[in-house]
Amino acid sequence: MAISTFQRREVKFLLSKEQFDALLPIVHEHMNPDAYCVDGKEYGIYNLYYDTPDNFLIRQSLEKPYFKEKLRLRSYYSPADPYASVFLEIKRKIGGIVTKRRVAMTLIDAESYIQTRVKPYYDRFIDQQVMKELDVFLNFYDSIQPRQYISYQRAAFFGKDDKEFRLTFDRDITERRYDLSLSKGNYGDKLILPDQRLMEIKVPGALPLWMSQALSELEIRRLSFSKYGNAYKKFVREQVQHHQHQEKPQNERKIIYA
Repeated sequence: MAISTFQRREVKFLLSKEQFDALLPIVHEHMNPDAYCVDGKEYGIYNLYYDTPDNFLIRQSLEKPYFKEKLRLRSYYSPADPYASVFLEIKRKIGGIVTKRRVAMTLIDAESYIQTRVKPYYDRFIDQQVMKELDVFLNFYDSIQPRQYISYQRAAFFGKDDKEFRLTFDRDITERRYDLSLSKGNYGDKLILPDQRLMEIKVPGALPLWMSQALSELEIRRLSFSKYGNAYKKFVREQVQHHQHQEKPQNERKIIYA
């Protein structure tokens, strides 16, 4: 069972088809596809986000606090088999710096642990430490439950000269707030247009000069884009529209013709 720890800045950009097509050759010149991009191909990422019944974690996140955190379950296959390996992750952002702690377990063990707090057994001390962090998180948010599914297709790269510099392009970002299990298939509504790419730069320090120049020349501007946040805002808009539609007939004045 594996564990990974990350600490870095993450900067996001939403690219048009023209910007993506112009930037990609520059990326290939300075970066290599990561190990998950077999033969240079994209790979799928399938996430289940957990939150309280009143959506406290995502509502707090959207307020852009100095500190925020979230819990998600991630698979690289869909649908995931009950005994397939998945990653349970705590992701935190403190003053713009992102840290991620995750541990691998089977899907059936992950679902059981979140529901019952019965932990899988780990030999390694570092795995045990991450499980303690998960215990603290789950005990604090004791009513936590699956609230949002999000998936996407990703192309990922790392720098030829600086392997700590990572870049990802996500497309086909899909969300749903029903059938909340990774054992279900990959379906739902789209969050971006079919020809758009959400680019994310993950770097521990400053951007390489070549990337800064490319962003400037192609007029690619930084933006705030949370996949879970945008999915939640979409859900809220739909709820408001539905509520307004339900109330409209009651609010309309009756016209009586003599």
